[in-house]
Amino acid sequence: MHLTTTEKAWLAGEDGPALRRAMEIIVALGQIYGAERLIPVASVQISGVSYRNLGQAGLDFLQQWAAEGAQVRVPTTLNPAAMDLEAWRVQGFKPEFATQQHAVIAAFAQMGVSAGQPHPTCTPYLIGNVPQPGEHLAWAESSAVSYANSVLGARTNREGGPGAIAAALTGRTGAYGLHLERNRCATLHVKVEASPRTSSDYSALGAQVGEHAGARIPYFTGLPLTRGEPFWEEKLKALGAALAATGAVALYHVAGVTPEARTVTPLAPEHETLTITELAPGYALFNDADAEIDLLWIGCPHASLAEIAHVAELVRGQRLRVPLWVTCARPVKEAATKQGFNAIIEAAGGQLFADACLAIAPVRALGFETVGTVSAKGAFYLRNLAGVQVQLKSVEEWIETVDGRR
Repeated sequence: MHLTTTEKAWLAGEDGPALRRAMEIIVALGQIYGAERLIPVASVQISGVSYRNLGQAGLDFLQQWAAEGAQVRVPTTLNPAAMDLEAWRVQGFKPEFATQQHAVIAAFAQMGVSAGQPHPTCTPYLIGNVPQPGEHLAWAESSAVSYANSVLGARTNREGGPGAIAAALTGRTGAYGLHLERNRCATLHVKVEASPRTSSDYSALGAQVGEHAGARIPYFTGLPLTRGEPFWEEKLKALGAALAATGAVALYHVAGVTPEARTVTPLAPEHETLTITELAPGYALFNDADAEIDLLWIGCPHASLAEIAHVAELVRGQRLRVPLWVTCARPVKEAATKQGFNAIIEAAGGQLFADACLAIAPVRALGFETVGTVSAKGAFYLRNLAGVQVQLKSVEEWIETVDGRR
């Protein structure tokens, strides 16, 4: 691997142990994946933020780096935490857990993440971190990676937690994988003969295709989707999140819609064709029980302001029979509060929480056993990480189901 004079100095420890360790990680990953050089990145998104996942060893690791004076060199955002950093008591978290989760955020803040004021979210593109087409990134969260590559046309691999931190400290990543144009062609042609309408339909579609695709790049034709129509970006957000959850898809193309498929067909000459004729199999993947749910969760990936407005309109004047949690980035929650959407949701018995992702929280300890959601990704991780039963429906179906007036 070719390194510049500056990069060699960092690797030799001339700028301190934190930068040396970061370079060791970046170089090792580059060598593993055959990178011939390192490339600058425009921004970084770090995963591994929930204390439930990190544990004390992970917290110690972060605090050591912070104590050594590690500082990010490029704009950097964080993945969600396990809890709302302000309203964690309302959610039911114990003070002991909250203390450790706050310590994780403090370590990242000390390293200069988000200029010392992190807003944990899996949708950094909704709070100002919007990459330009062709920009190189080092993002870690699977749905954010998918969105950046597919919808925004940027270039990023799916970074691991330590790799993303190392990229933030060095401003570098290896030139391999999806950073290289030759690796961005689709090898799976997905012919959609079903008619997805809602974001949950796109999520169910993504769940089916992800299982079949693995790490391949799908090219979708036949989707009834037009750039600029209501919720077109939210539908793609849901599609990509599901593809990355049931498979390992970090990039997909939609004919005539996504940047690399608007004027050309990015399909490799040698490819497989998959035809999807119905969405029911995708929904069926995430229906564990017919029992009454004890929580309805919306916001995986984190909800946009438009999605929150839609939820508020659906629950206006209702009194829900089960708790409703809507998760989003804190700036989005602030905007929703200013526009009155939060008040409407709370009047119906729901809560709008910032910073948090339920899938990486101790859900059973919070008292929930069966969770309803609109997200295949959320259902996948609730089942496999949180160990609870799940059910998948559209937001319209769920609100009708839990309407306390019925």
